Amino acid sequence: MDFSNEIITVVRDCEAILIPSGDPIKLLEGTRVRITQALGGDYTLFVNGNLAKISGKDADAIGMKQEEAEKPAVKYKPGDSVEEDSVWKQLRTVYDPEIPVNIVELGLVYDLEITHQDKGYFVKIKMTLTAPGCGMGPAIAQDAEDKLRSIPGVNDVLVEIVWEPLWNRDMMTDEAKLQLGMM
Repeated sequence: MDFSNEIITVVRDCEAILIPSGDPIKLLEGTRVRITQALGGDYTLFVNGNLAKISGKDADAIGMKQEEAEKPAVKYKPGDSVEEDSVWKQLRTVYDPEIPVNIVELGLVYDLEITHQDKGYFVKIKMTLTAPGCGMGPAIAQDAEDKLRSIPGVNDVLVEIVWEPLWNRDMMTDEAKLQLGMM
């Protein structure tokens, strides 16, 4: 969906994250913005010459419908397992707000562990960023953590940002490279 020419007026104050620094800001009611990207339930906005990201929970502030979290068909019961496929599926809904490709296809997730605990499961991932100085790292990691916590049965999550090996374009899937015009 191309939003690049539509000017939107923010209808209520909402929290945002300045891109690429990762600094928290507040978008005030009446601010004029343009949506540049809408992926994974979040929005990247062009505002006053800068980019900012708002969470999908604040979509109504820019006149968009809030995306409802996918509801599991069955509730978690003790003894049920958390499937690795469901973890990867959730990670595929996490995007770098500057790149229209999810963190899995970008090759940013290096390791995934699922460990059974007394009252559910602990999920640990090791991930990297496309650049060591990326200020969005904590925001992307928090987004991944929040989405993993939404999986029934997951009661604890650790997202660890690592720098070895350093990320390079060869770590992207062919699909990601094609999407970004690199093939």
